[in-house]
Amino acid sequence: MSDKQGVYVGARLRRLRRNLGLTQSDMAADLEISASYIALMERNHRPVTAEVLLRLARSYKVDMADLAGDGGADHAARLQTVMKDPIFADIDLVTTEISEVANGFPGFSEALLRLYTAYREEQLALAERLPDQGAQRLETVEPVAATRRFLAARRNSFPTLDTVAERLAATVKDKGGIAQYLLERHGLRIRRLPSSIMSDSLRRHDLHHKQILLDESLDMASQQFQLAQQLAYLEFGKEIADAVEEGHFQTETSARLARRSLASYGAAALLMPYSAFAKAVETRRYDLAALSRQFTTSFEQTAHRMTTLQKPGQERVPFFFIRLDAAGNVSKRLDGAHFPFSASGGGCPLWNVHQVFRMPGEIVTQWLEFPDGQRFFSIARTVSAGGGAYGVTRVDRAVALVCDAQHADRLIYVRPDSDRTPTLVGIACRLCQRATCTSRAEPPIGRQILIDDFRRTAAPFGFADT
Repeated sequence: MSDKQGVYVGARLRRLRRNLGLTQSDMAADLEISASYIALMERNHRPVTAEVLLRLARSYKVDMADLAGDGGADHAARLQTVMKDPIFADIDLVTTEISEVANGFPGFSEALLRLYTAYREEQLALAERLPDQGAQRLETVEPVAATRRFLAARRNSFPTLDTVAERLAATVKDKGGIAQYLLERHGLRIRRLPSSIMSDSLRRHDLHHKQILLDESLDMASQQFQLAQQLAYLEFGKEIADAVEEGHFQTETSARLARRSLASYGAAALLMPYSAFAKAVETRRYDLAALSRQFTTSFEQTAHRMTTLQKPGQERVPFFFIRLDAAGNVSKRLDGAHFPFSASGGGCPLWNVHQVFRMPGEIVTQWLEFPDGQRFFSIARTVSAGGGAYGVTRVDRAVALVCDAQHADRLIYVRPDSDRTPTLVGIACRLCQRATCTSRAEPPIGRQILIDDFRRTAAPFGFADT
């Protein structure tokens, strides 16, 4: 039996045998092969041939696809992503070694992935603690921070939701759209009502009358998103619950907020199915306006979806996403690009996301460089919500997508002859050591302020050298 005639699934074979309560000799007798050969296959020293797979399927009524499938591919791809973390930079690991671990020891691989996720969550928690909170977990004070940390630790990527949403999206399309599917599958009719009747609700599921009520002032992209989110609640309950349980939230409020975020994720995955969207972003070079037209989604929805494209094996450019108002208050933040952003507010005023309100609707780009030399590329634009009818309040915000500078050439917003001179920025004034910055609002932590009665510099503060 040559290696080409079989597959190496030793860990899966061993797990099957143990689940059946069999010894190697018992299984060997059932399959009419030697116990030593069973041992060799379980250690991946010999492949499981097609003939042995057939005998396993007949003897134990198992699906051959489950036995022979490439179950380690997902673990391998995820492990490769994890190993890119700077903490592992000094470890020389080749792709084949990672694949061997993933295929040969799937349980250990899953344990390692969970451990890394927990590590990321704790790192984010440490970064977000305010000075007066000491060792207290921020979640007990702010559920929003707990949810953001939960999403960031997973790079805002939930492949299981992407998979089920992609399947459902195909079914919905065959049925003629979300509204028709909701009617046929769930018996729910769509009814659009004036804002005055909706009483500050954009969407309401009327269980008694079996209908979904929508604020008629919403634009079409927002209406479709609200319907998709309701469908996500109805169809993806198990997947959402499993993901929330993995978050180990300490408060019910945090868990419910995470559940809503995952329902929104599912809605975006329905409107912009992963494979189609991932292909389109490369074809259109991440052109947000063109992608919005193709998928009939808003600029913000499209930008938000771009942050989720980290499905193992189908990764695209990792992005950081932020949404803020004219006063700088952050209402949404998703970090898939390890962008150094101040979680406690007070971001750098030199980042032009704060200036786009002067140019409504225009896309503004910028190269950014932090004091440690990290470079990023930023895309920012204003977006609006509400205001779809007279008397309905309109809210203007700014959104920005940021990627590492090494990925910028893949974006349509960067031309070969573009000026790539970066703006020198910092995380926040208190964390920035650029002593001569004229935009500084506060002195940096740990620097002694020098007051000179005979000299006034352009910067608001002067500092000692150490």
